[in-house]
Amino acid sequence: MKPKKIMLCAPIFLLFVIAAHAQKSSAILKGGVNLANVSVNNDGGVNDARNLTSFHVGVVADLELSSFLAIQPGLLFTGKGSKIQSGEEGDANFYRATSNPYYVEMPVNLVFKTPTGPTRFFAGAGPYVAVGVAGKNKVKGSVLGNSFTSEEKIEWSNDDPATVNVEEGAGFGIMKRFDYGLNGTVGIEVSKLVLSANYGWGLAKLQSGSGSGDDNSNKHRVLSFSLGFKL
Repeated sequence: MKPKKIMLCAPIFLLFVIAAHAQKSSAILKGGVNLANVSVNNDGGVNDARNLTSFHVGVVADLELSSFLAIQPGLLFTGKGSKIQSGEEGDANFYRATSNPYYVEMPVNLVFKTPTGPTRFFAGAGPYVAVGVAGKNKVKGSVLGNSFTSEEKIEWSNDDPATVNVEEGAGFGIMKRFDYGLNGTVGIEVSKLVLSANYGWGLAKLQSGSGSGDDNSNKHRVLSFSLGFKL
């Protein structure tokens, strides 16, 4: 097996090892709302006016290694993106463009919990990787009262993550298929109910096949709020 593919498989093998040594394990079905955005400068800052509301749904494993420490790998279907808007719908001159890509995402968080009891608070962080699977770019507006709309599917590159320095299927107007970054999460467990907030800090440039540095700052930022149930 090639070294790059070994590197990709190693984290999955490690999770199986951790699961085998977990003192207690359970699954959490979760879903909720995303406030998605895209950074606009190299410091990672965003324009709040570009927030786009989306959603996420999926399952998270809760692998408790001790009374206060757990590993939580997950598999989520999640929406990201952003919007640009000028004016308000119904105005004579109005414009709104939204980009709403959907990803299958795998986060792996190291989580610290308060001692065992009916109510437990937790906080943690970790990396995530994601692959783009669907999504649409939409435009809606009006000029002097004349309305117009357009909608098209997001076009993804055919990138292979094993080819680290080469992006297959790259081109102008195409979005990179693979995303990765860091997560921070906080929440509370009450019996089988889990309430949490998560912030995803994307590290991958979104635009495909561009040699320009002008869009290097464009990376996903997602604040999400979840409701989960332990099985």
